[in-house]
Amino acid sequence: MAHPAVLRDLTDEYEALAAGADKANSAQARQRLDDVTYTLYVSTGTRGIDAALADARHQSPGARSLDDSVLSSS
Repeated sequence: MAHPAVLRDLTDEYEALAAGADKANSAQARQRLDDVTYTLYVSTGTRGIDAALADARHQSPGARSLDDSVLSSS
């Protein structure tokens, strides 16, 4: 499992590259986006970018589980 700081950096880089993907038509920019995407897949053990980003964000510092049922009183 990748360190949370590494996952945060990969997520930030992916989002920046994806946001500029329509503007950056260079082969180098597309290759870097492909490389970061693949690294996210491998680092999170997922096969789709949505799952990889969700998993990376979940592992980021400060992320909390959406299931807080343990905290509710019965």
